[in-house]
Amino acid sequence: MIRFEQVGKRYPGGIAALAELTFAVESGEMVILSGHSGAGKSTLLKLIPAIERPTQGAVVVNGQNVAALKRAAIPFLRRNIGMIFQDQKLLYDRSAFDNVMLPLAIAGVATRDAGRRVRAALDKVGLLEREKAMPVALSGGEQQRLAIARAVVARPSILIADEPTAHLDDDTARDIATTFHAFNQVGVTVLVATHHESLFAPFMTRRITLAHGRLLP
Repeated sequence: MIRFEQVGKRYPGGIAALAELTFAVESGEMVILSGHSGAGKSTLLKLIPAIERPTQGAVVVNGQNVAALKRAAIPFLRRNIGMIFQDQKLLYDRSAFDNVMLPLAIAGVATRDAGRRVRAALDKVGLLEREKAMPVALSGGEQQRLAIARAVVARPSILIADEPTAHLDDDTARDIATTFHAFNQVGVTVLVATHHESLFAPFMTRRITLAHGRLLP
């Protein structure tokens, strides 16, 4: 499903974010990505949907070498990947419903079918009754749930998340972890970068640990 082969990433100025990463995440796994702040977790996640490109090595997703994809092919890759990053990029001038509708509108899904899927996604994260609310009227936990609904509405086979429980109270953070487990239970491959490993420990298949851009044994 996801395979890294001797992957390295350097930024201008010779800063090495990642080096010699080789690992695989199999279909249906729920993998936790751990490591200190600055270990390279966010960079690793951004390589999967080609938000970043590796400096060396191959990132293979669903049989495609992401590093070699042409720009025009990237939107098709991302249709199979649900993405939740620390900057949620919610549209604050649109309702919760319209925020979740956006990926389906871009993909050209028929309006009637799209509406059903949006409400199903909002229901899964407990926001169906808030579909008309603007993001500014939602709590931090509700905004995070909204970001999750938007990430899964297109029914991706892969779900990646960068610190999805950061800045949330304990109860809400546990609810978010349980939500990820529920998606994994129906076959979605899940990769979560987090400092709150204990929340996900009961559900995870295994852990991948980074330190200064390298995998720990």
